[in-house]
Parts: sequence; structure tokens; C-alpha cells
Amino acid sequence: MGSCCTPGHSCSTGTESAGGTAVAVAETIAVADTTTTYAVSGMTCGHCRTAITGAVGALPGVVSVDVDVADGLVTVTTGGAPDDAAIAAAVEDAGYELTGRA
Repeated sequence: MGSCCTPGHSCSTGTESAGGTAVAVAETIAVADTTTTYAVSGMTCGHCRTAITGAVGALPGVVSVDVDVADGLVTVTTGGAPDDAAIAAAVEDAGYELTGRA
């Protein structure tokens, strides 16, 4: 074992030797989904639900959107940390006001 090998027998330099040829090692890092609930004003009907779901759901990184019109809540699940500013802009572009996290 050379000095670049870790105690777990993997190469700490990101390459592995394969018959004298260096081969790049790809590493996959899992990012946990994050669920955040926002208070949104101005929602009154199914059209409101559809408009917000479409606008927020189109943002990069958004996994799912759940709109509770009666309670004025929008729950957004993202792959990683949410972009509050982008979500607020999407809600406002749809004609509603995001008043903060619930």
C-alpha cells in the first residue's frame, strides 16, 4: 500500500492504478431533501393552488410542492437547501405574496 492510500484501502488522490494506467474515481455524494413550509397570502381557490404549484415547481432543485389554500401554506421539498428568494419571486410572479417561513 502506498502513502496515498487511506486506511479504508482507497486512493486519497482520486485515482486508482489499473495495470499502470491511472483511472479517475467518481464519487457520488447524496444530498438530503429539505422540506420547508412558507406562509402565502392571497390564495382563495384551486386556481391559486395550480398557479403556485406550477410556478414554484418549475424552479431548479424543487422536488415537490404542496399548497394548502385554506391555511395559506405552501410546503416545498427541495434537493438540498431551498432558495427562499427564488421561491418568493416565483410566488410573487404568480400573483401572491410569500410572507415568510411558517
